[in-house]
Amino acid sequence: MSPSINAVRAGGFQADFSRKIQSMKPATKLFLTALWPLLLLATVCGTIAGLIGSWASTFLVTTIIILLGFAYHAWKLSQIHVWLDSDLRAADLPDAFGTWGDVLSNLYRIIRQNRVDQQTLSSSLTRFQEAATALPDGAVMLDNENNIVWCNPAAEQHWHISLVRDRMQTITYIIRMPEFIAFLAARNLAESLTLKYTHLIDAGGSREISLSVQLVAFGDEQTLLLSRDISERERLERMRSDFVANVSHELRTPLTVMAGFLETMHQTDIAGGTKPELLKRSLNHMSQQTERMQRLVDDLLALSRLEDAHNKLAESIIDMQGLVQASVNDAKVMSAGRHQVTVNAEPSWLLGNRDEISSLVSNLVSNAIRYTADGGHVDVSLRVQQAELHFTVRDNGEGIAPEHLPRLTERFYRVDRGRSRVAGGTGLGLAIVKHVLMRHGGRLDIESTQGTQHHGSTFRVIFPVGRTMVSQPKPQAVAA
Repeated sequence: MSPSINAVRAGGFQADFSRKIQSMKPATKLFLTALWPLLLLATVCGTIAGLIGSWASTFLVTTIIILLGFAYHAWKLSQIHVWLDSDLRAADLPDAFGTWGDVLSNLYRIIRQNRVDQQTLSSSLTRFQEAATALPDGAVMLDNENNIVWCNPAAEQHWHISLVRDRMQTITYIIRMPEFIAFLAARNLAESLTLKYTHLIDAGGSREISLSVQLVAFGDEQTLLLSRDISERERLERMRSDFVANVSHELRTPLTVMAGFLETMHQTDIAGGTKPELLKRSLNHMSQQTERMQRLVDDLLALSRLEDAHNKLAESIIDMQGLVQASVNDAKVMSAGRHQVTVNAEPSWLLGNRDEISSLVSNLVSNAIRYTADGGHVDVSLRVQQAELHFTVRDNGEGIAPEHLPRLTERFYRVDRGRSRVAGGTGLGLAIVKHVLMRHGGRLDIESTQGTQHHGSTFRVIFPVGRTMVSQPKPQAVAA
C-alpha cells in the first residue's frame, strides 16, 4: 500500500474522529476532556514503573495516580460548593487550570449575567411600583384565587386595606359587599361597577364615597382591580341637576302667579271699574313677582360674570368703612325698624373690585335681615386682625343645622324653601359671595347654633394680607 493511500486514510480517520467529538453531548465531551490527561499520565507512569520494577509496581503507581486525579476533582468540587454558598465574589473564585479553569470561568460569567438580569428586572419592577404608587386611581393586583398580591396607596385608602397587613389575604374576606363579590365572581372585564359606602374619617366623622371599579386581566390568570373615586364628579352632577331644577322652579313660580292674575283680569270686568281693588291688588302682586324675576336674572348674570375666566379682575382701592356703612344703611331701610342693627367698622382699605365687594357685603347683611325674626339683633363688624381684614355679620336668628352648613354656598340651596321665598331671597346670594372671595383670595367661615340661649349665625369673611391696608392711601392711588 502506497504512502499516499495511508495518508488519505489517516486524514479520513481524523475527520471522522473530529466529527464524533463535535457531535458528543457537552457533558460527555467535558468528561472525556478531563479523563484523557489522567489516563495518559497513569499509562506513562505505569509503563515506566513496569520497565524499572515489576507489574505490581505498575499497578500500584497507576492506581495512585488515578486516585490522586479523582481526589483533585473532588477537592475542586468541594471548593465550588463552598463558593456557591458564599456571596459569589470574583475574588473568592477557586483557582484551577485546564478543564476546571474553563468550567469555573463559564460558571462565574453565567452568575454575573444573572446578576445583571436580576438588577435590570428589579429596577424595572421598582419603576413600575413607583409609577403605580403615583397613580391617583387605586390598583390591586389579585392572583387566580383573588388574594391580594400588591396594591398602591390609593387602593389602600379606597378599600381600607394595608399591603403590609393584608398581603396574600383573600380580598372578599375584607370587602364583604355582595355586589362586589358578585362582580369579582362574574369576572366581566367589559363592564364597571359603581359602589357606594360610608368612609370613616380619622377625626371621627364620615362621608359618602362612590367608587367606579373595573377589572383588567393580565399574566397567568391574574387580575388588576382598578378603582376611581367619583364622589366629586357625582356631587357636581347632582349640583348641576339641582341647579337646572331649582332655576326652573324659581322662574316658574312668579310666571305662574302673573299668568293667574292676568287670567283673572281677563275674566273680570275690570275695564268697567266694577272691581278696582282687584286690579290694584293684582298689579301689586305682579310687580312683586316681576321684581323677583329681575333680581333672579341679575344674580344669574352676576354669577356668570364671576365664573367667566376672561373677565379680568379690575382692582381699585376700596374704602371698606364707607362701603360697609352704606350697606348697613340700606339694610336698615329694608328692615323698616323691625330689627336692631349695629355696626362697628374700623377704618380700613381693600385692594379689589368695588362692585364685587359691594355685592358681597350687601348679600351678607341683607341675608341677616331676611332670616332674623322681627325684634332680632344684627351686628356688623369690620376690623383688621394680624394684617387680615375681617368682615363679620352676626345675627340671633333661628340658626342653621350643622348638616346644611357645607352646602350653603351652592346655587339655590335652601335650608327652608318656604321661608326663603317669603323672605324674598333668590337663593344665589351666598354663591355670589363664594365666587367673589375666590377671585379675591379670601375665605368664608360660617358658624351657627340652634336650640340654645345664644342661637344664631355668624358669617365671617377674611381677606388676605396682601389686599388689606390699615392706613389711608394717597389720594392719587384711589381709583374713581
